[in-house]
Amino acid sequence: MAASLKGNNRRSLAMERTGQWVFSQEIPTDVVVEVGEANFSLHKFMLVAKSNYIRKLIMESKEADLTNIDLSDIPGGPEIFEKAAKFCYGVNFEITVHNVAALRCAAEYLQMTDKYCDGNLSGRTEDFLKQVALTSLSGAVVVLKSCEDLLPKAEELKIVQRCVDVASTKACNEANFPSRSPPNWWTEELSILDIGFFEKIIAAMKLRGAKSLTVASALITYTERTLRDLVRDHTGNGIRSSDTEDSNLRSRQRELLEAIVVLLPSERAALPINFLCCLLRSAIFLKVAHTCKNELEKRISTILEHVTVDDLLVLSFTYDGERLFDLDSVRRIISGFVEKEKSVAVFNGGDFQEVCSTAMQRVAKTVDAYLGEIAAHGELSICKFNGIANLVPKDARKVDDDLYRAIDIFLKAHPNLDEIEREKVCSVMDPLKLSYEARVHASQNKRLPVQIVLHALYYDQLKLRSGADDAHDAMSTRSHLQADVSLVRENEALRSELMKMKMYISDIQKNSSAGGGKGLGGGSKKPTFFSSMSKTLGKLNPFRHGSKDTSNIDDETAVDVTKPRRRRFSIS
Repeated sequence: MAASLKGNNRRSLAMERTGQWVFSQEIPTDVVVEVGEANFSLHKFMLVAKSNYIRKLIMESKEADLTNIDLSDIPGGPEIFEKAAKFCYGVNFEITVHNVAALRCAAEYLQMTDKYCDGNLSGRTEDFLKQVALTSLSGAVVVLKSCEDLLPKAEELKIVQRCVDVASTKACNEANFPSRSPPNWWTEELSILDIGFFEKIIAAMKLRGAKSLTVASALITYTERTLRDLVRDHTGNGIRSSDTEDSNLRSRQRELLEAIVVLLPSERAALPINFLCCLLRSAIFLKVAHTCKNELEKRISTILEHVTVDDLLVLSFTYDGERLFDLDSVRRIISGFVEKEKSVAVFNGGDFQEVCSTAMQRVAKTVDAYLGEIAAHGELSICKFNGIANLVPKDARKVDDDLYRAIDIFLKAHPNLDEIEREKVCSVMDPLKLSYEARVHASQNKRLPVQIVLHALYYDQLKLRSGADDAHDAMSTRSHLQADVSLVRENEALRSELMKMKMYISDIQKNSSAGGGKGLGGGSKKPTFFSSMSKTLGKLNPFRHGSKDTSNIDDETAVDVTKPRRRRFSIS
């Protein structure tokens, strides 16, 4: 409504100004020119002197005296026609970079060319384009911006192409040899254009040999300006859940993002990974085409060794910061990076299982820390947690302390898990790769399943018995531990059966004593087969006292945990 009133006021002022210089001719007007809602009372002979189009209309009219001319489809509308009419009357007005393209198109429409009349409007605007507007990057961009409402006439007159050529040339020169600061000022100039013209300039820059980093710089600035609420806002406060409806705004943003991804330079390492992660989160939010999202995921996985925990968290949460995405993109990105590392290892003639690259180890550490950040969310399932943890090859983790911390946080955030579910969560971790401090914490952690606690305690006990240090061969230790744990489980099963048999025999003895001391309960007790067998098997049990409670380990073999180095592995 406000825009309509403003437009009406502008037209009223234009008509008033036009009336002042028309009536100053002291000759009655004889034609009314209609341009949209604006009417201009003018003189035919003044218009015909400059405009061949109006002359033809009057000459070819079937009316004896043509009094009304409709020029509603003139480029630029009433404001530009007013200036063209002033030119016909010889009234001075200012040609600027903002109106020169519209005046050039209007001159072509009205056939105000130098062929019809020397020094006509067409020639004046051409001179201004060549000598002023298209001599600088800023001028070319402003003229190109004004052409957005002048299509297709501006393209027919080659104004668009000339602006693109100048802008792309000047931009490449500024990128290579900055003339003023900041060095990337030219990217701000290009960012005012709509995506169609911006695409033309980027394509022209690539043809002129622009470097990938130069193109990337322009794309980053343009994206941050046109998708500001999606890309620049990392706080989660910019978009609320009520804004997620597929409105016209989101549709335009979706088309814009898909066009930007197409323009990304072929060199995938040219763009910073945090920017790519922001683009991918926007793509997930806007539900872009699969090809667009897939391209962003591939680009991120290529340079995943540079990722930070914050970058991965950007991909994981909705804009309000309250809910997790489906995390499928994170899994595909990590999986793509692992496959790439395997391919590189095979190509170099190595074995990926034996040696993991420094990049893979860095990613493993980041992923474990990332799991610790998302583990506290109750909506995270065991399947999703394990799915991400298992993507990282076990050999890529030198120690599992960060993974253990993530597991502990997950168990605390999901207190209703049963023993089997807790064992499933812990299955992604290797207890033998925990540091001493982590093993001490695990041995006292009531949230862990009993099996993991046994592993943590028995590892230290085995080291004490064998005299091994931290450099002890992990493979031999693991095989020894597995054999002993298997033996412990067999002993536990036998001990359970023996205990049942002892209770059965004890009941028989009590019944015999009550019956007069006859039978098995009479006289001095002799060692029975079951009692001898129980003692013999008991000696094989490294947990002497036959209990899963690790607090019953003998002092001779217990681990000294009185002064552990302080380190936090839990959110408790």
